[in-house]
Amino acid sequence: MAPNDPQWGKKPNDGPPDLDEILRKLNQKIAGLFGRRGPAPAGPSGPAPGPGMPSGAFFGGSIAFIVILVLGVWLASGFYIVDEGRRGVVLRLGKYLETTMPGPRWHVPFPIESVEVVNVSQVRTVEVGYRGNPKNKQPAEALMLTDDENIVDVQFAIQYTLKSPEDYLFTNRNPDDNVLQSAETAIREIVGKSKMDFVLAQGRSEVAARVKVLMQQILDRYKTGINITTVSLQNVQAPEQVLAAFEDVVRAGQDRERFKNEGQAYANSVVPNARGVAARLLEEANGYKETVVATAQGDASRFRQILAEYEKAPQVTRERLYLEAMQQILSSTSKVIVDQKGGQNLLYLPLDRLMQMSAPAAAPAPGPDVPLPRAATAPETPVTATPAASADAIRSRESLRSRDREAR
Repeated sequence: MAPNDPQWGKKPNDGPPDLDEILRKLNQKIAGLFGRRGPAPAGPSGPAPGPGMPSGAFFGGSIAFIVILVLGVWLASGFYIVDEGRRGVVLRLGKYLETTMPGPRWHVPFPIESVEVVNVSQVRTVEVGYRGNPKNKQPAEALMLTDDENIVDVQFAIQYTLKSPEDYLFTNRNPDDNVLQSAETAIREIVGKSKMDFVLAQGRSEVAARVKVLMQQILDRYKTGINITTVSLQNVQAPEQVLAAFEDVVRAGQDRERFKNEGQAYANSVVPNARGVAARLLEEANGYKETVVATAQGDASRFRQILAEYEKAPQVTRERLYLEAMQQILSSTSKVIVDQKGGQNLLYLPLDRLMQMSAPAAAPAPGPDVPLPRAATAPETPVTATPAASADAIRSRESLRSRDREAR
């Protein structure tokens, strides 16, 4: 070989490998995998084909089988299962395609499509004003100003779930931080429009409800795909520096409300009773008034009638009045004392005894089977004259004595 020859100084096998040689070596390896053992005899340009060497058809069939096998494995990798309470978010070339429901599903395998499974039933919690323990306070989040320019320490927790997994994954970069920020915004707005006493005492439940509504509005405006389920106030108090004084004020207010409620309850129980008694007394007074007025009117009418008769016949009318008075008096008493004219002795007439003695005499004689009347053996029952009858008797007795004096 001459020095000017381009191949001078090179070894026979020092050039780049031939493509045919590479294919033959690959074919030998594949043939070894499928049962051919031992190398083929070498020829001038590589191994010579022999009876153990695979043919081109066999080589092509092996490659097709491998391709089909790999393709089948690749297609089978697209099957996935979405559990209950979860959703599958399918992405095609990085872009949102659809949301799949629970159950067995299939998608075009990677790298064309991918699936992100999101737990939508899990209840997530965000704490505002503390971390883990209410004693582990976060003053920057907890302290806020009220409408009456007082500072309160508010600690609360928010629980939420997912209602739109695609919005939760792709609309916002960090939706959990959005929940914390919206919670701070909502609580500061609500507390800033409320009085301190309202926030500390009776308005806790209302504050929590209003915070929940406002947070949901903010999160829906930013399309976070989050649903607020619960807002619970863990601790609402004054700052620690003035906590003791505020607790005294709160207790005093609670005592005041308790006393007011007790007084109102007592008034509610007493006032109806008093009104009932007053109504009853008014009815009784009206009835007594009507009775007295009617009696007075009747007496006045009777007196006018008697006066007219008296003017016509004074003596007869006087005797009649006297007899009526005596009849009324003697009909209501059982004992009569008569003052004799011109004598010093008084005549006592036991009318009750006389009536008891006359009753058995007038009754028929009882037979052997007829029991005796119990009126004869019954004890005496004294008859007590009423004050009105006593007064009439006194007036009648005085009029009788005056008449006797006139007759003398």
